[in-house]
Amino acid sequence: MLYEILAQADQLEGPLGPEFGKASPIGLFVLVVSLVAVLFIGWRLSRRIARLNRRQRFAEDNGLDVFDTEAIDKALKEAGLYDQAKRTWF
Repeated sequence: MLYEILAQADQLEGPLGPEFGKASPIGLFVLVVSLVAVLFIGWRLSRRIARLNRRQRFAEDNGLDVFDTEAIDKALKEAGLYDQAKRTWF
């Protein structure tokens, strides 16, 4: 019985046929694309949060309603602090 278990263990080691390892380039590509996507989303999110905090601080310091975006934009333009960066859907 011990020989039977050892014989089965020897058969299960190593590559499992001619198709073994062919998915690795595709898997690597998927991992790299996923990593780039996560880094890009994190970078964009940090920029949006920084912009939100900057606008909130400005509104609180100037006595504006934090949720009145038109008034905040107008006050930022008058103060010369308006962010001219293009705002996208993302």
